[in-house]
Amino acid sequence: MGCCGSAERTKREWRPLEDRSCTDLPWFLLFTVFCVGMGSICGFTIVTSGAARLVFGYDSYGNTCGRRNERIEGVQLSGLDHTDRKYVFFLDPCNIDIVQRKIKSMALCVSLCPTEELKTYQDLKSFAMMNGSELCSYELPAHKYPALPERLSRCPKLPVPRSKPLPLFNRCTPVDVSCYAKFAEAVVMFVGDSSVLHRLIAGVAASKEIIIGLCVLALALSMILTVIIRYISAVLVWILTSLVVLGSLAGTGVLWWLYIDHRLYGNDTSSKVLKDLKEEAREELRDSGQALLVYAASVTVFTIILLLLMLFMRKRVALTIALFHVAGKVFIHLPLLTLQPFVTFLALLLFWVYWVLVLLFLGTTGNPEQNEETGLTEFRLTGSLQYLTWYHAVGLVWISEFILACQQMTVAGAVVTYYFTRDKNRLPVTPILSSVLRLVRYHLGTVAKGSFIITLVKIPRLILMYIHNQLKGRENVCARCLLKSCICCLWCLEKCLNYLNQNAYAATAINSTSFCTSARDAFVILVENALRVATINAVGDFVLFLGKVLIMTCTAFAGVLLLNYQRDYAEWLLPLIIVCLFSFLVAHCFLSIFEIVVDVLFLCFAIDTKYNDGTPGKEFFMDKALMEFVESSRRLERAGGRGRSRVKEATSEGAEMKPMAPGTSSA
Repeated sequence: MGCCGSAERTKREWRPLEDRSCTDLPWFLLFTVFCVGMGSICGFTIVTSGAARLVFGYDSYGNTCGRRNERIEGVQLSGLDHTDRKYVFFLDPCNIDIVQRKIKSMALCVSLCPTEELKTYQDLKSFAMMNGSELCSYELPAHKYPALPERLSRCPKLPVPRSKPLPLFNRCTPVDVSCYAKFAEAVVMFVGDSSVLHRLIAGVAASKEIIIGLCVLALALSMILTVIIRYISAVLVWILTSLVVLGSLAGTGVLWWLYIDHRLYGNDTSSKVLKDLKEEAREELRDSGQALLVYAASVTVFTIILLLLMLFMRKRVALTIALFHVAGKVFIHLPLLTLQPFVTFLALLLFWVYWVLVLLFLGTTGNPEQNEETGLTEFRLTGSLQYLTWYHAVGLVWISEFILACQQMTVAGAVVTYYFTRDKNRLPVTPILSSVLRLVRYHLGTVAKGSFIITLVKIPRLILMYIHNQLKGRENVCARCLLKSCICCLWCLEKCLNYLNQNAYAATAINSTSFCTSARDAFVILVENALRVATINAVGDFVLFLGKVLIMTCTAFAGVLLLNYQRDYAEWLLPLIIVCLFSFLVAHCFLSIFEIVVDVLFLCFAIDTKYNDGTPGKEFFMDKALMEFVESSRRLERAGGRGRSRVKEATSEGAEMKPMAPGTSSA
């Protein structure tokens, strides 16, 4: 039996785009059940009024504002009718717990937020009598506010700032933002100078149109680069190769020159200097010469190995250039590929917004409990309900990875369709949409299984990172080193699995096999072409990184030109930082799609060259640029074969002539 119960085949039969069947159906059902569980958590928060408490707000006695409430056992002043009291009012809105991220103040439901500043208890009384909005605790009569002794703890802190209700969330929020001085103070301390902060913010506000324009420019440059990179990839690759070789030779030469200079000029003065130096200084002088010799020898060995690798892998560098050339053609034939980053980002954004909302709902769901420190009523999940938060956290990782995996499968399906269609004029009208339909109809289980494997690695890494941050400064050296080593190993494993998953999705798109079978087949192909894979990843990744830097620098240069009219150069800083970060992020999103296209093309090329040889019945599927690479490789192999055959013939002739010499003399 093969992986996951599939029958083991003696030889893999690749039939691109011929058969289609559902793959990994049990995993699709498992993922569906998991998503139903995620939706059930949201439904649970709505049914138990957790969502209503977040949206409408609730007071310190567990009453939801704007609703008729049921009495909570053991909590006084609960079960009140707050139908006319729709807004949450905090007695001390400035008492903020920065660590716990909440307001440590009694909350009441009121019918109207104070629209003017109230400086005395008489003002509180007048506001309550005129508007019917009582700002002190419910048990205190409004007409006795100024004379009650409980007013110091049950009434708002004076002066009461003017406030307005937040849209949708019905919280009375002070209009004067100086109320939140602690947050402003933290920001100012981080910046160091409040005047600098104000100038930077003013620079962003004054340059918002320019920032938006530069972001659009970065978007346009990224889309253009994905098409024209095939024309400049050869130049970038050979420039990179030349710089690496020249840098290695220069470094080797400099180190040997320093060593020879130390030996020549050091020996002339050593006899005079060593007499005046102590024994320790003499040893240091000798050690420096030995160190230079070790450095020079090590760099020489590295340079020789590097030159041999460059010589040995030069044909594989040509393959990288050919793949980049074909990838550019793919974007021309499949223009909807450029929309993939937008679709993926939109899907992730919608899911993340939903996830955050449900997490907030969970924060106001559960059983009412009185806080022993403040005496206020809070809602907390107890017992087995506490695991809902962990389930929700796992859902964040798995579904996010599922969305990213859907993007990889969609791109792989479209590229596979392009590669294995001999006549490009007979391509589907929209290969991207066809790939999406195949994904939804046949391969959602495969994507769910692959994303779950990444989740199994990512969650332990995130837990270890959290533990490391919590223990920062308190753990010993061994524990810190062990934690960092585990985090690094899990990160490397995650990257390797991501790469293998991506190729497994491409194999599934080609042959419609299950995840394990596709991963095994892709792994075999990658191992057989290990040197090519290393070259493409090393050279290709660096070229794409140069493309990202190119887009960022062009956008930054355009920003400098557009911001040049502002005389205060200090105001350039924050707008340029925003533009550079956004441009690099956009370039990364687009060129990551380009990288996926190159990887899928390579897998298709490796399968094509392994099972086809160009003879009738086994014609190649590959593009003209890749065909030229194959033909040039074959010419080199034939030339090498003729050279080897001539050497063998000469050797055999020499061997045959040796026994003839004695015979001739005897005759």
